[in-house]
Amino acid sequence: MITFELSPSTEAQATISPLLEIMRELRDPSGGCPWDVEQDFASIAPFTVEEAYEVADAIARENMPDLLDELGDLLLQVVFHAQIAAERDLFTFSDVVAAIVDKMIRRHPHVFADEKVLDAADQTRAWEAIKARERGPSASVLDGVSSGIAPLLRAEKLQRRAAKVGFDWVDRDGVTMKLDEELAELKAARTPAEIEAELGDLLFTCVNYARHTHIDASQALLKANLRFERRFRHMEEASVAQPLEHLSAVELDNLWRAAKAMAG
Repeated sequence: MITFELSPSTEAQATISPLLEIMRELRDPSGGCPWDVEQDFASIAPFTVEEAYEVADAIARENMPDLLDELGDLLLQVVFHAQIAAERDLFTFSDVVAAIVDKMIRRHPHVFADEKVLDAADQTRAWEAIKARERGPSASVLDGVSSGIAPLLRAEKLQRRAAKVGFDWVDRDGVTMKLDEELAELKAARTPAEIEAELGDLLFTCVNYARHTHIDASQALLKANLRFERRFRHMEEASVAQPLEHLSAVELDNLWRAAKAMAG
């Protein structure tokens, strides 16, 4: 097996060192930034999630300068968490790097050892098998699906795990029927609790449909958001003489249809 030695003299370490030092100074109780000093894991977590989404947004917009900037912001989040951990004698940034290096080597025996895989699909199966061994024989098949990730992504991961033991539809026709069933149940719902439950079931099934059609549900929604924003801004521009709130429902619908035709 190939092994890697992590040395502080490597180019990567030299590159990250200034950022680590900046974060140490920002967190210095005697001379750092008051806001940074006050933060902890929990207070920083929402910013970490937000930065990950901003990376995804830059990719969706194919804006490489923004991607460069957002990747830096995301890296800063990792450094921030590692600095807080170091202050509490939990672990350091170097420990974070060492842990992910070890994990990547362990989960890619076809690259760093003698195992063979036929293709990407075969590698995905091997990856999941390795993760299952790491979880242990008594674990639930759903163990390891974090409750902290985005709901659409978590729904897909839960479905994929269940599908591994055969709990799944054979094809998308079955999911289509389930969509019709869930929509009917949503229409029949009356109380807020019923509506919330049925809407959740419908959204969960939409993710299942996306999975069966090899569509990333999160990316589909992200692109739908971008389309809505583009069309709505076109409506605003087309209605400069009269604010949108002064238009009738019919006029708004006509503007929307024109925006779809013009803005895509």
